[in-house]
Order: sequence, then C-alpha cells, then structure tokens
Amino acid sequence: MILAAGRGERMRPLTDKLPKPLLKVGGVSLIERLIQALVSAGLGDILVNHAHLGQQILETLGDGRRYGANIVYSHESEGGLETGGGIFRALDLLSDPFLVVNGDILTDYPFDGLSAVMPGLAHIVLVDNPPHHPQGDFHLTGDHVATQGPNKLTFSGIGVYRKALFRDCSSGKFPLAPVLRTAIAAGEVTGEHYEGRWWDIGTPERLAQLDGQWRSDPW
Repeated sequence: MILAAGRGERMRPLTDKLPKPLLKVGGVSLIERLIQALVSAGLGDILVNHAHLGQQILETLGDGRRYGANIVYSHESEGGLETGGGIFRALDLLSDPFLVVNGDILTDYPFDGLSAVMPGLAHIVLVDNPPHHPQGDFHLTGDHVATQGPNKLTFSGIGVYRKALFRDCSSGKFPLAPVLRTAIAAGEVTGEHYEGRWWDIGTPERLAQLDGQWRSDPW
C-alpha cells in the first residue's frame, strides 16, 4: 500500500493544484519512483489510497500496467482519514501481512529484503535523523523497537504490518503512531536501521534541493 491521501499542507502552494506524491524529482514523480522500486522488488500488486486531488493520481497511474504493476485504489473523502484510518479502511483489499510506504519519500531501500515472516504485529524501518527532525521517533536495540531510549532514530514511513495490529481500531480518521506505540509497549514491534538513501519531501525547499542533487548525481 502506498499512502497518497495527504493534503501536503507544508508543500503549499505546490500542492494546491497537485497531489504531493505527484511532485517530481529529476522529472519523475515520487509515487512513480516508488512503484518502479516495488515492481523491481517483485511487489507489483499495489493499493494506493487517495483523497486530495486524487483524480490526478488515478489519471497518472491508471491500472499500473505500464509500470508492470497491478494498481487498485482506496478513495477517501477530501481531508482524508490520516495514516491509520486510511490503512484501516483498505484492510479488506490487502494481504496479511502487508507493506505500507509513504507516498512522499524518496529512497533506495531494498524492498525485496523485507521478510513477510515476523514475530510480532509490525516491522518498521528506521533511518538516521534528518536535520528537520533531530529528536527521532523510536529507539532500537537489536531488532527491538522502544518508544524511549538514547539515540532515537526516525521512522522512515516504511513498515510491514499484520491486520491484527488494527484489531482494536474503528473506522474513521486516526493516526498510525498511537497504534504502533501500543504494539511497541506490548513488545510486538521489531525494526531495522537503514543507512542508505532516504528523503522525506516535507517542504518546497527540500524538494528543490533534492531535485538539484538528483540532476547532478542521479541514481
């Protein structure tokens, strides 16, 4: 599942007329780069949720055939359901477990290395803290994720989840973080530290900077 329903408030005015995942780096949209990476990893059955200007996402991606993918969609009303609510709404369309990726990141993370076999309810990918998020999100000891501890890392927006993670949730708008924190407290979340390329496209300035880097040193 690629999360593509966010309004992208921090990216305005760019996102007033374009969904955030359709913003481009090196002439290719963020979501198309993610789809290409997933297909290369053998993960071609993809669900995309959408809300703000979602018709543009449908028109751009279609059924995914031209990427070698099979894309289906989960429509949300304007304003979206936040990350947790969006996933919950789409559960019946997903396998178990399932991969979720934020649609506004750029990374060379090797998706084919993610194992579908995990001991708990979730497995998340953590990265070094970017300058705009120096405090991090979670602590990692071995593959054990904790909410507290020294040298916290940042959640990358990449995770594998079991449907049972959402067993106590109800339909509606809610974030993913509290759901994860409850599972972490129960010892049900593992993680890994990825030290490769990863960017969160959070502001127009960061987008412009990354586009410049890509054009001078593509990968």
